[in-house]
Amino acid sequence: MLGDGSSSYLSLKLGEKKKDEAARGVGNGILLSVIISVLFCIITLVFLPQLLNLFGCTDNLRDYALSYGKIIAIGFPFMMIGSSLNSVIRADGSPKYAMTSMVLGAVLNTILDPIFIFVFHKGVEGAAIATIFSQFITFILNVWYIKKFKSIKLNKGALKLKFNIAKKVSALGISSFITQMSFVVVMAFENNLLGKYGAESKFGPEIPITVFGIVMKISQILNSIVIGIAAGSQPIFGYNYGARKFDRVKKALKMVLLLSVATSGIAFILFQTIPDKLIAIFGSGDENYMEFACLAFRTYLLLCICNGIQIPSGIFFQAIGKSIKSAILSLSRQILFLIPAMIILGEMFGVIGVLYSGPVADGLAFVIAGILLILELKNLKKPNKKASEALKDDTSTDNKLDKQVVITISREYGSGGRYIGRLIADKLGIKFYDKDFIEKLAKTTGLSEEYIENNEQKRNVLESFNNGYYVGLNNADELFIEESKMIKQVADKESCVIIGRCADFILKDRENVIKVFVYSNMDNKIKRSTEIYGLDKSKAEKEIKRIDKLRANHYKHYTEKDWNNYDNYDICINSDLLGVEKSADLICKIIQNDFVTQL
Repeated sequence: MLGDGSSSYLSLKLGEKKKDEAARGVGNGILLSVIISVLFCIITLVFLPQLLNLFGCTDNLRDYALSYGKIIAIGFPFMMIGSSLNSVIRADGSPKYAMTSMVLGAVLNTILDPIFIFVFHKGVEGAAIATIFSQFITFILNVWYIKKFKSIKLNKGALKLKFNIAKKVSALGISSFITQMSFVVVMAFENNLLGKYGAESKFGPEIPITVFGIVMKISQILNSIVIGIAAGSQPIFGYNYGARKFDRVKKALKMVLLLSVATSGIAFILFQTIPDKLIAIFGSGDENYMEFACLAFRTYLLLCICNGIQIPSGIFFQAIGKSIKSAILSLSRQILFLIPAMIILGEMFGVIGVLYSGPVADGLAFVIAGILLILELKNLKKPNKKASEALKDDTSTDNKLDKQVVITISREYGSGGRYIGRLIADKLGIKFYDKDFIEKLAKTTGLSEEYIENNEQKRNVLESFNNGYYVGLNNADELFIEESKMIKQVADKESCVIIGRCADFILKDRENVIKVFVYSNMDNKIKRSTEIYGLDKSKAEKEIKRIDKLRANHYKHYTEKDWNNYDNYDICINSDLLGVEKSADLICKIIQNDFVTQL
């Protein structure tokens, strides 16, 4: 959460050319990781027996778990700080350095494990020591990089904890937190249920818990390969979908699915034919141990081939900006299906039922992914309806102002705010900017105007789940960064009216900016929306509330302020009182006092 949140904050602020704020975000992320890692270390050392109970530790495994856990807890600060910095280093433009420090620690751990376990006869404690030492090396390498940051400079001021910045960093990384916590919750349920029902079988409680941990690790290797294939194709999906090159989208998706299914298909064959060879890599056991291992591979991973569809589908929807569908697929298998299936089937069939929860969850998640994917591919053949406003941006300029002024217009949907903004621009003879930004973004990013219009200035509450498979800026973040640059450029060169796009916040430090908010009652918003924008009258109110909600979420995400808080603006006007034309006249007269020489 802290590493991915800090890296996203860094990218956003660098995109806005705010290096000091970017440094403060990284500094707060590092400081939080130090504080929280020390707290986690202390809590774990004090409450380790209780935590082991929570995660289903049996009496026979307890001494091993205590010996291992006490040492591992000491290394929490090294692990957490090192991991947090690793994400920031990638965002700073040094992915090779980040990869090297991570891989070096992993390789060193692999080499030191047998040395400490067998040569120094430290047993499970030796494995923990090897892990901590490896984490310390990664930690040292990543801390050393702080002096070499390319994009920012960390000073003492950046390392002062600021609540608002810490909150923002955490919010940006919340998707990673949720994704990881879902695995933790699943692990706790699995261990407890396997221990409970395993004790009632010939296998006992320890064998199912031990074997299942190995099965899950091997399954994660398969999923990591599939994620790598799909995540590597994300820019191809996003760019070509936005540019409305749907043939390329389908071609890329077909290739990704074929590679992913082929990979998971090979894994399926290995799991079904040589599970004994796979489990032997991690050590040997008695007859019951080997029997349960083969059973676990063949049963729990029976439908692992479905992951070749479900995982790429989630990343595909993430790439094309379909946040709800992406969130559903991110949450479906682990939370919606797997945990309930473990509880229900475990109660019905014991330890074997817990194993069958795997294919049940995989199958159901595959069905949902398949349905959503098929429907989306059908929609690719249809031209999307483009919401159009009554007025274009082509306004003639005959500037009547004796000094440069920028007027930002924030407005409720259907309030007539855009029309008011256009009238103000006409009356003052200055440039009017709204759709122009969409056209410029299309040229800059290669995305289609339609795609940009449907995705900018809107942020769904489920957007936080969209980075569950990998970290990086999503489409909305990229659009915001590019729009911020364009807004500053036009504000630098001329007087103008700018509609929406958090322009009031982006230009908040400038003295020549007048910030306006236009609102209206629901009846009048429905009337305008049906007459001008062609909304269905029966659904208009719901659609208006939906769009305003998205605008509010977007504004809150990037400004940390409430969109409809009148304190953010210089002029707030109800367009119902005077109508749009007289509202525009009134705003012009207010501006006239300081900026206008003639009307």
